[in-house]
Amino acid sequence: MQAGVLLAALLLAGCTLGGDEHANDGLPGESSPAPIVSEPAEPTPSDTKATEDPETGDDTPEPAATATEAAPGPPFAANTEPDTAEPTGAGETFLSVTDVRAARHDGYDRVVFDLDGKGSGKPGWRVEYVDKATDDGSGHAVAVDGDAILRVSLSGTAAPTDSGVEEFAGDRIEPADTETIDEIVYRYWFEGYTTAFIGVDETEHPFRVFLLENPTRVVVDIQH
Repeated sequence: MQAGVLLAALLLAGCTLGGDEHANDGLPGESSPAPIVSEPAEPTPSDTKATEDPETGDDTPEPAATATEAAPGPPFAANTEPDTAEPTGAGETFLSVTDVRAARHDGYDRVVFDLDGKGSGKPGWRVEYVDKATDDGSGHAVAVDGDAILRVSLSGTAAPTDSGVEEFAGDRIEPADTETIDEIVYRYWFEGYTTAFIGVDETEHPFRVFLLENPTRVVVDIQH
């Protein structure tokens, strides 16, 4: 009888002391690491969805919307005076315009200059209405469709050999859905400046210019 009681006591002790290797999980004073929540990144031109081409049946990429289309920008000026900003990172930053896009928005038309290259500096600009469009250096006249001409000069830009990216290959852009913009004429890089002309309908309209980053974009909005 005593031997049976002793054996039962030993078995009970073994069950109590064996324990589980996770026995302390969730006990007071034992905290687990908080989950890491990643903020969604801004969509880029590479973030696309496929649509089927009705003629070939192939899936073709469709560009996703970006913050460029939604950025409100500063208030419009009450006049049509020039808008200027100085570049940063001189001698260390080399940027080239890689694309030029235009679209109509509620109350204004928007032109976006995409830039890419080397360095962490920022481009500058001088945007102003001019009596006529002429090329830098040669002074040759440039034909621009529109009643008023807005000259966009981006400073702090570089030749593709220095920026390491291909420059925008377009020349004339005729947006299909803009209200104020008739035409954009891109004139390439020349000695540290990249120039484009925006042909504006009817008269000189107020405009605003601002910078967007990640990726780098200079935005020109022209009020309707």
